[in-house]
Amino acid sequence: MSRRRFLKASAVIGAGAATGLLTSADGAFAQQKAPRSATTKPIRIRLAGYAPPNNGFSLSLKRIGDRIQTKFGKDVDVKYLYNIIDLGYKGEDLPWLVEDGVLTVAYQSSSYFTEQIPDLGIADLPFLFTDMTTARSAMDGKFGATLAQRMETMGGYRILGWFENGFRHISNSLRPIHTPADMKGMRIRVLPSKVQERTFELLGAVPRVMDLSELMPAIKAGQIDAQENPFSNTTTYGVHKYHKFHTASNHFYLSRPIFFNKTQFDAWPRDLQDEMRAAVKDAVAFQRALHVKEEADAMVEIRKEGGEIVELTPAEHQQFVDAVKPIYGEARGQYDRELLALAKI
Repeated sequence: MSRRRFLKASAVIGAGAATGLLTSADGAFAQQKAPRSATTKPIRIRLAGYAPPNNGFSLSLKRIGDRIQTKFGKDVDVKYLYNIIDLGYKGEDLPWLVEDGVLTVAYQSSSYFTEQIPDLGIADLPFLFTDMTTARSAMDGKFGATLAQRMETMGGYRILGWFENGFRHISNSLRPIHTPADMKGMRIRVLPSKVQERTFELLGAVPRVMDLSELMPAIKAGQIDAQENPFSNTTTYGVHKYHKFHTASNHFYLSRPIFFNKTQFDAWPRDLQDEMRAAVKDAVAFQRALHVKEEADAMVEIRKEGGEIVELTPAEHQQFVDAVKPIYGEARGQYDRELLALAKI
């Protein structure tokens, strides 16, 4: 572990101990073998994310932990850290905190892993899925399983499922967006993904990579004009209080892998591993159902705040699809045949 990681991990452990979330330095160093906390009772399980406690992702984490606690009782010690940002950390810190064993399990948008695991960039391609049913089937099928296997091979993770971040939409403070021409020169925050940067360059915007923790300060300071998220994220983060204009563009469908520290998970007794797999499968279905409701509720909240939501006509939507077509030619030279076939490219 680098000095930077050690200091940040120590801060997480210290803050967690003060709130009863994390205790002692279990897993504070990169895992070469399973820590005692993964093999002696009570087995410590630390679940973390980057959303408020009442958010669907946090409720789904709790659903996982509650099921495990009910099943195994005093044999496990389950604690939650719902929003890592509350401790002054970035969303991008979650992968290494799990990989280094500070946390047991977390979720994070797959885009955050694309620098470490470039193959995941194929899931960032714009307009890859036409509807939610197709997207879910792909992530629950061989496409998602292949991406999970590559994450496990290239990172210190065990992937048990995919939460739904869902279709993403554009909000901004300048003007309504009906066509790519309306985005010309617009400074837009994007996730740390070269595919996403390239997508918005093709749409005429100026992409700016920012962690979630940097989003609202940048909006308030006028450093960016636009951002893209599911409607539910837009309202959860409070963006709708600053952005009047929203466009239901459905440009990306993103998933959030539920990733465990591989060494710790593999050291658990088989019955705990099996129950965790079942708990995650149940929580994925639960979270996805919540997501649909949260999206509908968010649209109501945006309009209540005085926001406008543009519903693109088929012709307008096609202009966005046509504008990003070059990225598919580029993808054919970037990803291997297996991934391209699974993505139907």
